[in-house]
Amino acid sequence: MQFEKGQLYHIFNQGNNRQRIFFERGNYLFFLKKLRTYILPYTDILAWCLMPNHFHLMVLVNEVELTVERASVGVARSDADAIRQRTINESIGIMLRSYTNAINKQQNRSGKLFREKTKAECISCSNGVKPSFYSVDGVPQIDMQLPEKQYPQLCFDYIHQNPVKAGLVKNTIDWEFSSAQDYAGIRNGKLINQNIAKEYINIVKLNY
Repeated sequence: MQFEKGQLYHIFNQGNNRQRIFFERGNYLFFLKKLRTYILPYTDILAWCLMPNHFHLMVLVNEVELTVERASVGVARSDADAIRQRTINESIGIMLRSYTNAINKQQNRSGKLFREKTKAECISCSNGVKPSFYSVDGVPQIDMQLPEKQYPQLCFDYIHQNPVKAGLVKNTIDWEFSSAQDYAGIRNGKLINQNIAKEYINIVKLNY
């Protein structure tokens, strides 16, 4: 994954072999805490949706690398050793490994939970392929004929409509584990930045 500061990205991954990644409500809530810890320092999250076997994020990247403190366990370290730079790619990897370890312990399982490579597609870059955010059998498809300005809106709507298209609910706001309820005013979630989102998308177009 390559990230550029100031660009919008659609980040997504799914369970290895399309297996479940969330087994109970507490798993979804635990993953949201992970997002706050590992993703939010680098980004403004504009939309999110957690599905039983995959997740979607729409983010504005503010930093691609941050200074973090090393975890020191019983070892005295100098100030120089106590800090290091961590990229958003590294932080995503740490988040998914940490979540996997917790789920493996809970479910008495072992091995990979997620697909090896997390995808990050730029939806505001001036060059490169941009996705249209519709899917066939769960695989995002590309439509090169769409105007560039439509991509943020398409991504936003696609993310929130996932549970409806999967047949889990009838309306986007019926699915607890997405930001649709926040945009509808049903819940006052703190994970998303609605003010930034309104600079890129038309909230009214969301089919609640």
